[in-house]
Amino acid sequence: MRKSIVLAAGIAVAALLAGHAAAQQRDRAMATVAEIPLTGDDGQLVPNHAVRLLGPIDKLPGVVTVGNPNGKTTLVEFYDLNCPYCRIASSDIADLVDLDRELKLVLVPFPVLGIPSIAASRVELAVAKLGTPQQFYDFHRKVYAQRGVTDGLRALEIARGLGLDTKALAKFGDSDEVTEMMKAHVRLGDSLGLAATPAFIIDGIAILGYPGRYRLQAIVDASDACGKVACD
Repeated sequence: MRKSIVLAAGIAVAALLAGHAAAQQRDRAMATVAEIPLTGDDGQLVPNHAVRLLGPIDKLPGVVTVGNPNGKTTLVEFYDLNCPYCRIASSDIADLVDLDRELKLVLVPFPVLGIPSIAASRVELAVAKLGTPQQFYDFHRKVYAQRGVTDGLRALEIARGLGLDTKALAKFGDSDEVTEMMKAHVRLGDSLGLAATPAFIIDGIAILGYPGRYRLQAIVDASDACGKVACD
């Protein structure tokens, strides 16, 4: 079972990464666009652009909502389990979820950084299907609490430590259903011009990269106060 997670990832990786690479090449200029003047905690301009969603992201298979499912403010995060900036963001976002009772956090696995990420995402998507949202978030945070690369085998060990059924996770993780989930997530991210991880969608604006704890807090506060990423 464990070996099959790696093999299935290898079969899917060519199509996933080839398509993503092409989209990144096409949208590379988007990584320097700032339609709204936002600066990150480091004082640098934060790339962002408007997006038009064709439907609710939280209804896609494999996408998990945590925090308040009926919250006033929705923050969507596209992330890769091996993205170092996603790791930094994870701890800060967890604090936001804990402190802001009106925040709805929508987590979209976006495995674009290679075979280990795709293999780990197979396990994560299996957790999304077979576990509860809280178990998914516990797994998500536990991955980012680790150091080093997370692949399919390591992801299964993390799941085991949380008391999840690794045999069931490995079996479902190898399925065509999970492959289609991953492809759908990557296609969506690419269609939205998300040429960096993490990337966030809030109030119709895509934010590329992690702007830092205080800027992200300010963006969420502005959304809550006036329905925009920055109040006039």
